[in-house]
Amino acid sequence: MRYLPHSEAERAEMLGVVGAAGIEALFSAVPNGALLKAPVDLPSHSPEFLVEAHMRTLAARNQAAGDGPFFVGAGAYRHHVPATVDHLIQRSEWLTAYTPYQPEISQGTLQMLFEFQTQVAKITGMEVANASLYDGSTGTAEAVLMARRLTKRSKIILSGGLHPQYRDVVKAYLRDDPGLVCLSASPDGQGDILDRIDVDTAAIVVQTPDFYGHLRNIEAAAQAAHAKGALLIVVVTEVISLGLLEAPGALGADIVVAEGQSIGNALNFGGPYVGLMATRKEFVRQMPGRLCGETVDANGERGFVLTLSTREQHIRREKATSNICTNSGLCALAFSIHMALLGEAGFTRLARLNHARACALADALETVAGVVLLNRTFFNEMTIRLNKPGAEVVEALAANGILAGVPVSRLVPDDPAVEDLVVLAATELTTDDDIAALVSGLKEVLA
Repeated sequence: MRYLPHSEAERAEMLGVVGAAGIEALFSAVPNGALLKAPVDLPSHSPEFLVEAHMRTLAARNQAAGDGPFFVGAGAYRHHVPATVDHLIQRSEWLTAYTPYQPEISQGTLQMLFEFQTQVAKITGMEVANASLYDGSTGTAEAVLMARRLTKRSKIILSGGLHPQYRDVVKAYLRDDPGLVCLSASPDGQGDILDRIDVDTAAIVVQTPDFYGHLRNIEAAAQAAHAKGALLIVVVTEVISLGLLEAPGALGADIVVAEGQSIGNALNFGGPYVGLMATRKEFVRQMPGRLCGETVDANGERGFVLTLSTREQHIRREKATSNICTNSGLCALAFSIHMALLGEAGFTRLARLNHARACALADALETVAGVVLLNRTFFNEMTIRLNKPGAEVVEALAANGILAGVPVSRLVPDDPAVEDLVVLAATELTTDDDIAALVSGLKEVLA
């Protein structure tokens, strides 16, 4: 939106309407100590075209994901998003009211949410899904709170393979609750989470593929949790893996949370993204977030409405299942359109292509002296141990135009055992030339 300045006469008229003597009166409630004593130290105003030129110059200093070999993952992945997605999400049919409380004027939005929920339920193998949450990390925290409500227990165990930022979000939600057990980083595999479950445990949280790329044994985790009356929360940060791996619901998961960014949504400098949540039908009344249902109108025609709304904050206030009273509507729409374009067969082919590219990357990495691949299983992401600190190697390669993954020490800063680890991802956009450039760069830097 362009800046539209008001004239002095217009400002005086607005102040007269609200009964203020001047602009300063509008800020009378702000303590004097919080007011600036001088203008902000920024350049004076400038013509719009000069500001745009300046911002383009600053932006050109960035190295974008598509500017060269790119192996960054760790929860946000570069995938191809068809141009059709961007075209369709901008059509006027979707420009209904933000909050579709009036179903008679929001059928387009409501039907899209219903289709989105159906897609999420199918790929996760669960019975019901909500209309989306903010992202995968806040969805994980909401799942933890949901498990506590369902079991009336307080102990939550977070796997050492859970994404470190997801762990931090859960800790922020629970505010250092003594019932939260965060296991140490487990870059080598499953860890000992199953041995920690007891009769006080509300849920265990297991990610697969985990932060380090390992595929976790979900069936064994479900059996161990259920034997103690606990729930299993499965987290998926790379949703495309569900096109190839068996659905968590079929393996015994009680709640599935995923980051949906990989379908229909670009990296976007880290957001906005779209959180997916699905569960069993018997748990639906404790599931947070908006839920769209199918019904019939007065003429018997198929229609869509928001349902079970008494769970939500705008009605129940402090007694609601969550203070989330919205959903990531635009990102969910992009997800649903892309998934519809792929279809079931296309989704599976995309997953197979990602895994094939990762296999090619793994094979190439094993030819580099000073590199040890930690994974025996992976989907499209893996962890390597280097003979030098990971952060130094990544920075050196970035200086040569190769974005070679994420050093684990960046996200787990207080653990010396991970200083030489780097997490790399390969997607359908990873070419043989990209892999060759990475291998050549690693050989040079590690020599």
